[in-house]
Amino acid sequence: RSEHCLVGPDDPTPNVKVPRIAQGLQSCIIVINQEGSLDRLLPSVSTGLSPRKRTTSQCKSEPPLLRTSKRTIYTAGRPPWYNEHGTQSKEAFVIGLCGGSASGKTTVARKIIEALDVPWVVLLSMDSFYKVLSPEEQILAATNDYNFDHPDAFDFDLLTHTLRKLKQGRSVKIPVYDFTTHGRQKEWKTVYGASVIIFEGIMSFADKELLKLLDMKIFVETDSDIRLVRRLRRDITERGRDTEGVIKQYNKFVKPAFEQYIEPTMRLADIVVPRGGGNMVAIDLIVQHVHSQLEKRELSVRAALASAHQAQPLPQTLSVLESTPQVRGMHTIIRNKETSRDEFIFYSKRLMRLLIERALSFLPSQVHNVQTPQGEDYEGRTFHGKRITGVSILRAGETMEPALRAVCKDVRIGKILIQTNQDTGEPELHYLRLPKDMSEDHVILMDCTVSTGAAAMMAVRVLLDHDVQEDKILLVSLLMAEMGVHSVAYAFPQVKIITTAVDKKVNDVFHIIPGIGNFGDRYFGTDAPPDWSDEDMDEPSY
Repeated sequence: RSEHCLVGPDDPTPNVKVPRIAQGLQSCIIVINQEGSLDRLLPSVSTGLSPRKRTTSQCKSEPPLLRTSKRTIYTAGRPPWYNEHGTQSKEAFVIGLCGGSASGKTTVARKIIEALDVPWVVLLSMDSFYKVLSPEEQILAATNDYNFDHPDAFDFDLLTHTLRKLKQGRSVKIPVYDFTTHGRQKEWKTVYGASVIIFEGIMSFADKELLKLLDMKIFVETDSDIRLVRRLRRDITERGRDTEGVIKQYNKFVKPAFEQYIEPTMRLADIVVPRGGGNMVAIDLIVQHVHSQLEKRELSVRAALASAHQAQPLPQTLSVLESTPQVRGMHTIIRNKETSRDEFIFYSKRLMRLLIERALSFLPSQVHNVQTPQGEDYEGRTFHGKRITGVSILRAGETMEPALRAVCKDVRIGKILIQTNQDTGEPELHYLRLPKDMSEDHVILMDCTVSTGAAAMMAVRVLLDHDVQEDKILLVSLLMAEMGVHSVAYAFPQVKIITTAVDKKVNDVFHIIPGIGNFGDRYFGTDAPPDWSDEDMDEPSY
């Protein structure tokens, strides 16, 4: 780390240094000199150079859209972050950004996000993790006598726990710090689905446990006079403070803290970026390395599912609706390619109602005694659990929501949009809107057809990442292929699977054989493209 690779303004792309930097980035500090000066999913991080405000943790998750006359195609999404066993096999890539107050860390973070051009990027700020001040400390803060630039001002335990959980692909709640009251707001932000995490703060390198979570460490170096001018402008214009108070706080706390705690951590950095967001050579090198790391972590889940679990008996967690003449007759109608759309919808809804009723029979219950109008006791049963929540996999799974609402009064409904990437063949997560606090709920996960099980597995993984217990998930589907049943049951052996029928085969393009066709297109009256898959999810219908 004592070696410095120098890249000067007259030679921004040296022949020897850049390849070494792109491959390693851990072996040395790189000083680059160039002249010139992120509801359930949170809004995208703005890349505009607006005036610097207090940094808040954000998530960039809005995918680009390609709209045609009959459908909306989401052209970017989160690829699988787990293997065919359903367990996470790759963690999010964490970039740590450190530097003095007003050094330009947030500008560098936004430039990186803009240049990366990938969805599912989270900007996590240390400003969210200030400790709640006691009444005595609040008095000191009001007179600029509280040191916000000391390590003791931050809740490192909560910060480390949150970053570790987010790196593992889990849903996290992030506190919203109110700099007026010096306390945390009641409502915390929920962030989920990070492929890349950019973690920035003045003390990003000050904790040993935090350092272990960082895959790349960047120090933003800016002249102290420039940082003071920026801080004056920010605190006066945005916080209504006077010049004397800002300078007092700077000389008493900010400058000493930088010299004692922040500047010494520069030696820990993989890259030192002078002059912040204007240094595009440094940002390009950072982005190049991150892309190479993401490529190494790409997974092929659907192909692994297609080659696994051949000729195995169906799992005990599977429950198939009894094939009565009525059920068989309804399948005959909806499988018939000549069936009109009205009849297809009508008989599909009948099957859905039977399917949901069957699924509810697997929920836990307990004895409950009531008294009848005749004054007699009756020993009945009642649901034994906190709550029932339904989650539909858009768009076809959404058609099952009315059946669930018809039998579960005031049920909460969540939605997950998963589409197949036409280039890779892999499922990708594009959108989710889940109810709050689902960890103790029994969740009915709804999808109309399951062929390979790739989309269903991703949806189950999302629920687990939001702390839903595996044995409280019920996957319900009108029609499943044996491959899909095996895939879900092998990866998640405690998930109960309920369906009205299981077909034996899936062809080379993952269509269920004999199948039912593209359920969403037949139900909504849209036309399927030639390369449709039984698990493709199209435009949601709200």
